[in-house]
Parts: sequence; structure tokens; C-alpha cells
Amino acid sequence: MPTYRAADGAELFYDEEGEGAPVVFISGGAARHPSYLGDLAGIGADRRRITLHLRGVGRSPLPAGETAASWWAQGDDLDALRAHLGVDRLDIVAHSAGTRVTTAFVARHPDRVGRTVLVTPPVGHLVEGPSDAPAIAARRTGDAGFESAFRHLSVDPPIDDEAAFAVWDADTAAAGYAHWGEVERAHAKVGARAIPAALAYFSSQAPAELPALLGRTDAPVLVIAGAEDALTGCAPVVAAAGLFRNGESVVLADCGHYPWVEQPEAFRAAVDEFLSR
Repeated sequence: MPTYRAADGAELFYDEEGEGAPVVFISGGAARHPSYLGDLAGIGADRRRITLHLRGVGRSPLPAGETAASWWAQGDDLDALRAHLGVDRLDIVAHSAGTRVTTAFVARHPDRVGRTVLVTPPVGHLVEGPSDAPAIAARRTGDAGFESAFRHLSVDPPIDDEAAFAVWDADTAAAGYAHWGEVERAHAKVGARAIPAALAYFSSQAPAELPALLGRTDAPVLVIAGAEDALTGCAPVVAAAGLFRNGESVVLADCGHYPWVEQPEAFRAAVDEFLSR
């Protein structure tokens, strides 16, 4: 498995396939093993596809200093990866909590950002206006699996017990999808979360000036929302495109938090068209 060196000397791992200009995939969770990304519906098939193992996830070690594995600090890891890959600007496709690392990279290295895709990012803290997530959830009233998932989400996760957390994670999984069929159930079982890494991930807070910092890059940014995403909502995700000079958004109908699972063709078409411009 290939590796690169971060600025602090840490050896960090990534999966790699294909040839051509690199595009980097970043998983969410937070700290969920990137195996749940699968092949992201085949996007970037003509590219060198780099899937990161963030700090404390998969093969990459968790550093002793907790804040070194925060999402804010890992923004600098992306710049080290960019240098390692030998490109002036880094093209990125990030999902959910992984978009936080991406925004840290954008904020800290605005001139090193290439084409960027933010998939169902949790951005309610960065945009104004109420979230429509409660209204989306209400549309699923009467769906037993969904209602059960949200009852479990209302209880704090047992972060001091990895086995108990895995049970809680499974019990809440349905909330991430517009439907809860065989495909969605199978996908939800892929990619466990590394709890110590997740705790470290959120050991830094977003700086108050982050929205303004995101506006410094001239890189094109595509934000993808699921119309039925009851986790992040749809409206805040669409609004997040306005944080960037060259931001745009796409809303995928009948889709929850994992567009490549529920709407693979529409997702692939939107992302590949954007990356190939």
C-alpha cells in the first residue's frame, strides 16, 4: 500500500488504482473506514484514484497528540499529499465529515485547491437559515425502520465501548438513506468507525472566520445534496455552494446521504461532468 509523509513526519497510507491525473477520495464518518465508499459509482474511471486512510483510520496511525488528528490539522496533510503526488492543485471528492478536512485544506491552502466535490456535507454551522432536515425526516413518518433509527439517534452514542457503539451505529443506519431496502442495508454494514480517531477528529473547532476563508479560493466547487437527506438536510447543503467564489450545487432526487448508493447513475454523471470540464 502506498504512503506519503506529512509535515510532522507521520507516514500516512492510501489506496490507489488507475492512471492519469490524480483525484483524491476522502471518507466521512467521522473516521469511518473508506471501504464504504466502494468505487463511488465508478467516478473518475479515467483518473488515478487515490483513496485516503485518514489519521487513525485503516492503515494510518493515530498520533499521540490528539489535535494532530483533528479535521483542521489534517488539512495540512492534504497539502503534503499534493506535493507527494507532484501536482500544483489537488482535485478532491469528499463525503460527509470528510468534507471538513477538505474545507480545512481550502482555508489553509486556497491556491493549491483544484476541482472539489463536496458530497452531502454537514455544513449547517457554516450557512445561515434553518435546516430542512426535520421536515425531511417528517416525510418518513410511518416508516418503522426510519423511526427506529431516529429514536436511537436521539440517544448519545456509547463512545467508551466500541462494541456497543457498533450496535448503536447499526441501529441508526437507516436514517442515512431515502429507502431502507436490501442495497442500503448491505451498504450500511461496510466500513466500521475508529472511535479514538473520531474523538480526535473533533478535537478542534472551526475558526470563526472559516466561511470567509473558504471564499478566497478560485477553485471550482461542486456541492451535492440528497433531496431526502435527513442527516444534513438539503437546504443547508445547497446554500454551502455560496461559500465559494465558483461554487455550484446539484440536488439528487429520491436520495439520502449516500448518493452513489441510491442514485449511482445521476451521481456519476454529475461528478464526471464536473471533473472533466
